[in-house]
Amino acid sequence: MTEFQTSSIAQLPVIGEAAHQSYPTATLYIVATPIGNVTDISVRALHVLSMVDAVACEDTRNTGNLLTRFGLSRPMIAAHQHNEREVADKLIARLQAGERIALVSDAGTPGVSDPGARIVDAVRSAGLRVVPVPGASAAVTALSASGLVNDQFYFIGFLPAKAKQRETALQKLLTVSATMVFYEAPHRILDCVEALAGVFEPARQVVFARELTKLFEEIHRCPLSEALAWVRADAHREKGEYVVLLEGAQAEGDAEDAEAERILNILLAECSVKQAANLTAQITGRKKNALYDRALEIKGRQD
Repeated sequence: MTEFQTSSIAQLPVIGEAAHQSYPTATLYIVATPIGNVTDISVRALHVLSMVDAVACEDTRNTGNLLTRFGLSRPMIAAHQHNEREVADKLIARLQAGERIALVSDAGTPGVSDPGARIVDAVRSAGLRVVPVPGASAAVTALSASGLVNDQFYFIGFLPAKAKQRETALQKLLTVSATMVFYEAPHRILDCVEALAGVFEPARQVVFARELTKLFEEIHRCPLSEALAWVRADAHREKGEYVVLLEGAQAEGDAEDAEAERILNILLAECSVKQAANLTAQITGRKKNALYDRALEIKGRQD
């Protein structure tokens, strides 16, 4: 009987479902762990961690603390970014001997801006089975609470630390229409915001998701023009891990429509509907009749 099976959580009916599912041997289990709130771990993840032969982890102290909080104790293998290739060979040998091994990072999903991808690649190349056990992901957590309406997102992760390389990387993203997802460390958040403001239009929406699922979680959305002031307004905002979301570029037609609407609104404050539509058509090259109809809608809303 494992430590997990004797813990209080094991008495929940749903745990029985996890215990009766299939967990093949000679398999590497990619287990997502909480990004902050320890109770975000899944029932399936707990069961896998209770029955594997070993846990390959980024930091044995961090993972040891997590296991202890759930009454678990498993042999651990250090598997971080500096020894992935070496550890992969050892894990493959153990998997080939029929063991089950879990792979975890310090927080979230392994292999996503965290160690693990090279190990998974090596295990797959050896013809062995890899089973994902999904759970917390900082990127998806931030997106779900951002309110940025876009059915696409582009995950960038951490930007380069050096200013010139960071600017070059951002310049390549100017025309990306998907919501962009960045990870940033607290000591570099000001540099990150300054770089974003130096490359992208000030009207773009940016979302700061700081310390997600933790006690001091903060999610703030504002135009990029206001972002630097927001970070500087509170010294605590230079602490804690960040997910930064940046609104994608507008499609060419959308951008032209937005500009025409901006001009139309300005002119309607001084001109009649007909004059505003005519002048906007001359300035933008957009169709006069469509602009006239839109001007009537705007005027009607104002009245």
